[in-house]
Formats: sequence, structure tokens, C-alpha cells
Amino acid sequence: MVGWFFFPFNDFEGVEAFGEYKNEAGAFFFMAGCFVLGIEVLLSGKILIPYRNKLFQILLLFFVWCFLTTLLNYATVTENYFKHTSGVYRFFRQYVSLLIPSLFFLIFFFNVIRVWTAEQLLLKIRKVLLISLLFVFVYGFIETLIVFFNINILRNILSLFEYFPFLNVNYMINGRISSVAYEAPSLGNYLITVSGWMFSYILTSKNRYRFIPTLMVLFLTFFSGSRTALINIGIQVIILLSILYSMPHYRKNVISIFKYGFIAIGFLLLMNGEKVIQAVDEKVESLNFSKNLKNNISNQSRFGMQYASLQVFKENPIIGVGFGQETYHKRFHYPGWAKKNNWEFKVMYQNNSLRSFPTAYNMYTRLLAEIGIVGVFIFLFFIFYCIKKSIFLFKVCNLNYKILGFILILSFTGLSLNWMQTDFFRQYGFWLCVAILISLLNKISESPIVEQSP
Repeated sequence: MVGWFFFPFNDFEGVEAFGEYKNEAGAFFFMAGCFVLGIEVLLSGKILIPYRNKLFQILLLFFVWCFLTTLLNYATVTENYFKHTSGVYRFFRQYVSLLIPSLFFLIFFFNVIRVWTAEQLLLKIRKVLLISLLFVFVYGFIETLIVFFNINILRNILSLFEYFPFLNVNYMINGRISSVAYEAPSLGNYLITVSGWMFSYILTSKNRYRFIPTLMVLFLTFFSGSRTALINIGIQVIILLSILYSMPHYRKNVISIFKYGFIAIGFLLLMNGEKVIQAVDEKVESLNFSKNLKNNISNQSRFGMQYASLQVFKENPIIGVGFGQETYHKRFHYPGWAKKNNWEFKVMYQNNSLRSFPTAYNMYTRLLAEIGIVGVFIFLFFIFYCIKKSIFLFKVCNLNYKILGFILILSFTGLSLNWMQTDFFRQYGFWLCVAILISLLNKISESPIVEQSP
């Protein structure tokens, strides 16, 4: 629970030895939990691994294919060398980075929640995520007043957060906020993770405050300026409204959502209408990818990397070039339009003295290049199966299972779409949802759940 509270905190120096996990505060506690679980396994000689669950079996198949495709490309993997890193060493680091959240953390999560009832699972996890969101919102709200509305007297108040662990107070530029995260996209990733849990209050509560968690998520999403969060949470909201409208008992909540939404917008307009209208124009403009591609370096790099990955896939369509090996090959396919007047390629991506590897900006194009169409099919089928079983929980199970199914549908949808803008497996919320789904499916197989109307 402590790990999930600190999940969004990554704006601090961190521990270099942890590599890409060096400033992931939540991961520190998850690693500690895995260590404690390891001691328990040594003492008891037992560990519960859901190896009979089909979902887990598909995931294991994905791990095996990632390893196998690297073996099949062993000749080129041993020759790869870039940024003072060999292909074999790169594979080892990337494979460990894959297994940490999707296997070790997953098993840890499963062993914690397996003894909880569906009601305990819903209330405990959602409560700690709500407390975390409240902290993130207070910080983000003060930051918004400073960055957007120039209320600089609040800087002294915000500086007090320096005393909180895993947090350095910084201000974003270009009219964006990041709250306790180190950048706006990282805040967006957090909001996509918790949105389904916060939206569920609309289904489970009848008091007037049930919309506040949803409004906090939407507020932070808007002012973060994260295009990924705007699109993904927008899709989650559409799914939310569709589900609510399909349930006669909750149709009036759709009207309430619009009502409170207009109240929130009105409040912001009263505070500084001109600034809010300007911010809306900027958000709409930021979604014009074709225009921004010409004058936005970040978009040039993003689409350039994805294009280069697809070129590697075209040359190696079936088994790819080996897990973690994408950069060794795609660096010869960077398009001219992406490198033109783009300092990022010269300073970072093509700079051999800088050890950090360039990001692929898209998990699916990365996997196409590294493990080919076969591996991507396994990964996509895994996501499809997760969503399919979540829909099953929502449609045919009792109320607590139904609410968890609702959360899982939104979470899997948002986080899988988020992989279209990120290329790392450190989406801890996704793997928590997998652990929850496995646990619930196991409970149903042991004792079938009868459908109950809310």
C-alpha cells in the first residue's frame, strides 16, 4: 500500500544502481516487498504462482518468445555494439527490466491480494490510490495557480513540499504542470493508471462527493498538457459514459457528470477566463500532429523513431532482431525529416559518448522490430484476453466483481493505449490489474459467482 501511495513520485535524484528504476519511488517498496516474499519462500519452501491460469500461461509464452527470438538472432546480437554497450549486455538488462514488473512484481501483487475478498480488494486499493491522488492534486492545484494564474505568493507554500520524501519542487515550463512527477507525461501515466479506480466512485457511492475524484483526475489531465493523457483519459471517459448510459440505474449520473463538469469549468472561467480559454486553444492545437511535426522537435523525434523501428521490422518481419536490439539497427534508418534542425539526434540519440539509449516512443513498434510479428501477436492477444475476461467479470458476476470488472476494462484500455507513446514495461498499474484479474478468475473457478443486480 505504501508503494502505491508513492507510485507517482519520481521527481528526485534516485539511486543510479537501479538503472531505469532509479527514481521510481513506488518500485522501491515493491522491490522491498519482493525481498520479504523471497525470505518467506526460503523459510516456508512454498510460493504461490498461478501457473495454471491461462492469462499467466500466455504471459510466460511471451517471455519465452522474447528469449527465443534473441537466440535465433544470436549471430547479430553478439556483433551489436553502440554507446559502449554490447548486444548481449543490452539484452540482459532489457530482459531483467521486462521481468521485474511483469513477473516479480506480478507474483508479489498476486501473493498479497489472493487472500482478499473482492470487496476488500476494491476498497483497500482504491482508498490508497485516492489518498495518493489527493496529495498529487493539492500539489498540482497550487502549481496550477502559480504557473497558469501567476499567483507567485504560493511559491513559499509549495516549497514546503521539499520536506516530503521522494520529492523535489520544480516548475514546468510552457504552461504545463507535473505535480509530484518529474515531467507532464509521467503525471499523465499516473492519471491513466488511477482514472478507472476514481471513476468507479460514481458507481459505488450515492453521496454528492462521488464525482470529486473524477473531477480531480480531469483537472490534472487538462493542466498537465500531456497529449497522451488527454487522448487516453478522453477515451476512458467515453467508455465510462457508455457503460453508465447502458445501465438504467445510473443514467441520471451521466446528467450529473455534465452538471458538475460545467460547474468546474465555470469556476475556472471565473478565476481567469482568458487564461483558461487560451489554455484550451493550446491543448487543441497540441493535438494537431501533422502541423506540430514540422515545428515541434519532440514530435519529430517521436515519429522519426517509430518510422525507423518500422523499417527494421520490414527487414526482419517474422522474428525481429532480438529483444533489446532495436537501436543497434534502427540508427541506420533515422529519416532525414526527423533529423532536420533537430538537436536531439545530434546531442542524444546519435551521440556515442552518451550511454543512455534512445527511446522508441512506442512499445508496439519497438516489439515489431525486436520480436517480430509473432511476438507482437502474442502480446496483443494477451492484452485482448485481459480485456475480454474483464468484460466477463462486468457482465456476469455480482456487484463487487462487476465494479472491479469495470475498473479493469478502463485500466487495460487506457494503459494499453498508453504503450503507443511509451516503450517501457514499468506500467505497474497494468501488472496490478493482471494480478487482480488472475486472482478473481481463480476465485470464480473455485466458487462460481452468481449474478446480482446493483
